Amino acid sequence: MTAMNLLKKGPAKETGLTRPFEPFLDWEPFRRMRQLWGWDPFAEMTELPAFEYQSTFMPAFEVKETKDSYIFKGDLPGIKETDLDLQITGDRLTISGKREMEHKEEKETYYAYERSYGAFSRSFTLPTGVDYQHARAELKDGVLTILLAKIPEALPKKIELKAEKVKA
Repeated sequence: MTAMNLLKKGPAKETGLTRPFEPFLDWEPFRRMRQLWGWDPFAEMTELPAFEYQSTFMPAFEVKETKDSYIFKGDLPGIKETDLDLQITGDRLTISGKREMEHKEEKETYYAYERSYGAFSRSFTLPTGVDYQHARAELKDGVLTILLAKIPEALPKKIELKAEKVKA
């Protein structure tokens, strides 16, 4: 089943951009140019209704495994170190925080309001063999980097092959 929106349209507002091009009626060569120069791109925009915009802020993360560690990188623009909480509980890394909404003046007019604000929490299950005691974290230029080293016992070990037979 498909749905259609039925909209009643009023008479078209004639502007230099919506009126059809009539080359034989426009004998004045610079008339179109004056109409284009007089076009205001913001005149057709409407002001957003006065409501409190609720959007959830969910930062994006990338998780990478190297030979000797796990690296978490998250985009946290506009977040201060004091607004972040990093915890490791058992085998779970939890990153939570908040990005505060900027103060809006009543006299200001917004045409678009797309930035996200609010509290967030991200959790990652960690594999065995992570050195929790020596975890490091840094917030620089809006990017959170967390480095979790692997414990030496969990690092891969090379098994040497010998020419002699293995007895079972």
